[in-house]
Amino acid sequence: MRCVIARFPFDLVKSEVEQSMQGVQPEPVSGVVSVTIGDRVYPVKQVGEVITRQDRRDFTAAEVEKALVRLGFTCHSAAVQLG
Repeated sequence: MRCVIARFPFDLVKSEVEQSMQGVQPEPVSGVVSVTIGDRVYPVKQVGEVITRQDRRDFTAAEVEKALVRLGFTCHSAAVQLG
């Protein structure tokens, strides 16, 4: 699926995102949105950094969340995480 993150086009595939995140230890979720990939929950900014190889300051969580939802991943808001 083609998407734009931080003004750069990316062709993302769900299985490739899952493969990229294998072996990556999830950071504590401190942001607004997280995503479930496999049996782990990651901050969307961490996933964005891994799949785009860009600095987290270069893109928004909303850009990554939109792409991940379009790929079929489940994203969670902070309200859901906190109870």
